[in-house]
Amino acid sequence: MAAPRKFDAVIIGAGAAGLMTAIEAAKRGRTVVVIDHAKAPAEKIRISGGGRCNFTHLDAAQKNYISANPNFCKSALKRFTPWDFLDRVIARGIPYHHKAENQLFCDNSAMDIIDMLLDDLKSHGGELWLQSPVSDLEKTPEGFRLSVPGAVIECQNLVLATGGLSIPKMGATGFAYDVARRFGHDIVPTRAGLVPFTLGGEKLQYIEGLSGVSLNARVRIGKKSFNDGFLFTHRGLSGPSILQISSYWTPGQAVEIDLRPDINVMETLKERRRSTPRQHIANVLSEIVPKRLSDRILEAAILDGETRIADLSDKKLMAINTWLQPWSLIPDGSEGYRTAEVTVGGIDTQHISSQTFESALCPGLYVVGEALDVTGWLGGYNFQWAWSSGWAAGQAI
Repeated sequence: MAAPRKFDAVIIGAGAAGLMTAIEAAKRGRTVVVIDHAKAPAEKIRISGGGRCNFTHLDAAQKNYISANPNFCKSALKRFTPWDFLDRVIARGIPYHHKAENQLFCDNSAMDIIDMLLDDLKSHGGELWLQSPVSDLEKTPEGFRLSVPGAVIECQNLVLATGGLSIPKMGATGFAYDVARRFGHDIVPTRAGLVPFTLGGEKLQYIEGLSGVSLNARVRIGKKSFNDGFLFTHRGLSGPSILQISSYWTPGQAVEIDLRPDINVMETLKERRRSTPRQHIANVLSEIVPKRLSDRILEAAILDGETRIADLSDKKLMAINTWLQPWSLIPDGSEGYRTAEVTVGGIDTQHISSQTFESALCPGLYVVGEALDVTGWLGGYNFQWAWSSGWAAGQAI
């Protein structure tokens, strides 16, 4: 058998965080290799943002992340900011544009970001090995020893950058969690995040025929709320507001949904009863929400759409309002990891340095990106965490 290949650092996972870590370490003259079991690198980057990659959010800060240790992400986000990554995009000449709330997307293709990362890795001497699943990983006095098909690798530092459990069809596994456990780390219980809700029984029957109806809504769980797009689907509820709140949801919790957060629906209905008393309630309500939804609300409230609004009592108007402000329901579940954009939870940060991302329990072991118990909101925050944590680890390995 050939002699082991020796590297200063092995990064397991060729996603955003892994590539960023490798690039930064290679810039410092370290010998690095990125290994991944997939056929292609950075698949999550490729599909993100509808293929245009929402590569950062200019306002990314601690408040936009979920973690059992909420202060953990502060240091890295401050040391490598969204503006720092944007500088690289601009220097590369990648055309980009802003969307709502300082979300940044590529004008052309997510491949622009992937190509930039791969070129940076190659130009600084880093290697990329694909279709290289890891086996026989062990700690040695000098660092780590691991096997991939056709080669044995020895390294001083090992970086876990394999992400979480979301979108298993793209190769997501619990590899990082398994390795971290072997070396004494706890795992904060995981769940699917940024994921649509599913409904069943009468709740699903109620929204039957509403698939594709969208509007702006405010959704709330406890003190946390999001005001954004909302979409009925054939299986339940989706849209940015639902995806955002899903990261805070646990089974059995009720979600409050205000389908017209910009107005007081009850007062609007009363005012229309005074100003246009002869108008049919179906016509009034279809001016407030999409017609398919207004028809369903009247059906649920057992009201004839041709009834004049003047003939409806406050009690009847309140029956309509109940389906709009707020509409409270308990989702039956979520679409799960199959479609989840992120994994909430992960490797407990209690024994991970927020400066270097090195394990306090296993010297030479580092963890970056989504594998950690740090989960960002929808809108580029998770990519920024990948860039920031990868940059910080890359300065240390």
